[in-house]
Amino acid sequence: MKFSEETYRLNNGERIPMIGFGTWQAADGKEAEKSVLSALEAGYRHIDTAAIYKNEESIGRAIKKSGIKREELFVTTKLWNDSHSYELAKLAIEESLKKLDLDYVDLYLIHWPNPLAIRGEYQVANTESWRAMEEAVSEGKIKSIGVSNFHPHHLKELLKTAIIKPVVNQIYLNPSDSQPELVNYCQKQDILLEAYSPLGTGQIFEILELKQLTEKYQKTVAQIVLRWSIQHGFLPLPKSVTAERIAENINIFDFELSEDDMLLIDGFYGKAGSAKNPDEVEF
Repeated sequence: MKFSEETYRLNNGERIPMIGFGTWQAADGKEAEKSVLSALEAGYRHIDTAAIYKNEESIGRAIKKSGIKREELFVTTKLWNDSHSYELAKLAIEESLKKLDLDYVDLYLIHWPNPLAIRGEYQVANTESWRAMEEAVSEGKIKSIGVSNFHPHHLKELLKTAIIKPVVNQIYLNPSDSQPELVNYCQKQDILLEAYSPLGTGQIFEILELKQLTEKYQKTVAQIVLRWSIQHGFLPLPKSVTAERIAENINIFDFELSEDDMLLIDGFYGKAGSAKNPDEVEF
């Protein structure tokens, strides 16, 4: 089976590749462009960026250079914290499309639910931003919309007024912090969990039990942890700027972790970082 056929079905019927290429901290310019080209050559068809990453233009260039048909790609970007209103969100969507040099994006997310700029009035601000995003869907500028870093109480507020239900919630998600309560809520709502920082911090590579599993499966620590994510029904977004590791990270569809090993990895809670509280972020 080709990688491009490995997909999840979103709650609006659209398909999304089961693994994406993350570009957070990939500097704008040659680094981002080169890494995205490497990812596309390795078989990735899902590229994840955001306005705040400041690399949308580089990603747009890489997409054009790749020669891959637009309809074969899945591109995600996000609304930053300074654009939470109907008018500002509309402008932000247009700006991202312009920088990416695309007619539409496949997925557009609210990046944070309760940043400093709207602290104390996030419900209204998110409602207005969402209205602009829904309008962009009707205009064909966005195919699917979702959220990032939302907790159940943020989602419940949004769902009070949303016409279109979020298709994904992109969160910090890995064996060190699997956020079970949030995951359970989203799964009950048929909202797909996308995992950013799916490999946690560098500390995850030092966990002895994971090193032992590399011998058993003849796979790297990164491949094992990404496979753990897939088997939980998550969508991991690994990031690298090294061509070898980029290719390695997508090579996770030819093996399966045993139930016992899944439980073992579930037990690594707190060993390699944890999620930020979205109601307390200082940005």
